[in-house]
Parts: sequence; structure tokens; C-alpha cells
Amino acid sequence: MSNETISDGKNLLVQPFYMWVKYLLVFVSAMVVDVVPLPLPPAFVIMIVLQIKFNLNVWAVICVGVAGSILGRYILTLYIPKIAGKIFNPAKNEDVQYLGKKLNQKGWKSQLAIFTYSLLPLPTTPLFIAGGMAKMKPILIIPAFFVGKFISDSVAVLMGKYAAENAAGLFEGAISWKTISGLILGILLIAILLFIDWRAWLKEKRLKLNFKIWK
Repeated sequence: MSNETISDGKNLLVQPFYMWVKYLLVFVSAMVVDVVPLPLPPAFVIMIVLQIKFNLNVWAVICVGVAGSILGRYILTLYIPKIAGKIFNPAKNEDVQYLGKKLNQKGWKSQLAIFTYSLLPLPTTPLFIAGGMAKMKPILIIPAFFVGKFISDSVAVLMGKYAAENAAGLFEGAISWKTISGLILGILLIAILLFIDWRAWLKEKRLKLNFKIWK
């Protein structure tokens, strides 16, 4: 057997390995973005960039990326209650837990609301911070979020695929005014979650702000 034949055989083995590494990068990147309790740029931006850069199968990128996002959000709902208990005072934690109980009572209506919210171009970080602080079971959030997330990310990544010839502009778009406005909106939504007295609103329909939420 010639050295050239052996070399070709090694290349055939190495290429699939590097391909799997690229998909693993998509998974890990999407998970990291969605595990952080900050309104970072959405995971689909990273999915689009990696799909174009490595010329990956678009549907594989969508499936792997959404799976990473789901895992990241699940982990977020698990550790947020522990952090919230240390940085927010008991009154604020009880307030958000009350909001969570109200969401639980809504049944299919809350599922529809989560699904609709996931379809919109809005940061979903506040949704999972609220769910985690309210100690809602992830099963009450994840299914509706998964369906909405899969649909919205599929649309975004497919559009990105067709824009592959303008990849340079896409990279610039990652820090465009849309991304910045999304970041500002995410921070605003988190502020609404934390500084509104939800018991006063839900019980009395009275808007009351409370900025003394820290321990």
C-alpha cells in the first residue's frame, strides 16, 4: 500500500471528525449565549455566522443550535433561583414567585403566551429569569419555547443562508443598530420584571415601582 493511499485514508477519517467539531461549536456557542442571564445577541446570529463560515448543513445547524439554546435556558432556570436568593431581597423574590404562580394558573394560555413571545424578535432572557426566580418547573416553559424557538431560528438561519454572498455585511450586522436596540430592549424588560411590584399590579391593577430590591 502506497503512502499516498494511506494519506488519503487518514484524510477520510479526519474530515468527518472536524465536521462534527464544527457542529459541536454551534451547539456550545448557542448554549453559552442562552445560559447567561444577560440579554446578549440572539443565538441565531452565531448560528448564521458559523453556518456561512464553515458551509454547514443548514438544517443540521438549526437542530443543533436550537438544542444548545434549550439546554442553556434550562440551566439558566436551575441556577437563577440560587443567585436571586443572594442578590435580591425576600420581598422581590416573593413578588416574582407570585407572578410565576399566576402564570401556572393560566394553563394553556400561558403556554400560548410563551410560544408567541418566542416567535417575536425579542430577547427571551427575561422570560427565563422570571420563570427561574418564580421557581416554575422548566416543563411549563421549555415545550412552548422549543416550538417557537425552532420556528423563529429556522426562518432566521434560512434567510442568512440566502444572504451568504453578503457574509461581510452580515458580520457587520452582528453589531448593527438592530443588535444594540435588542440589547437595550432586553435590559428594559429585565428592569420591568425586577422593579414593578407584580402583586400590586395583579391584585389591585395598580402600577407600583419598587427599587429597593437588593439585599
